[in-house]
Amino acid sequence: MFPEYRDLITKLKATDNHFARLFEEHNCLDDKITGLTNNPVTSGGEELEKLKREKLRLKDEIYAVLRAADKK
Repeated sequence: MFPEYRDLITKLKATDNHFARLFEEHNCLDDKITGLTNNPVTSGGEELEKLKREKLRLKDEIYAVLRAADKK
């Protein structure tokens, strides 16, 4: 995610608790979505769509933090 900000992501994960929490939450959701998608019993449904929307919201917030930190 955001390879152009790789160094900044590493820095922010170590120095910004809010950013680190967002990043971790995004990764946890990604793992959960992957697990649900790969399970034929749970490969669809409302819960999966809700998780995907939350993951996208987090990604947008992470991107906003990155852009703001990149301008400093």
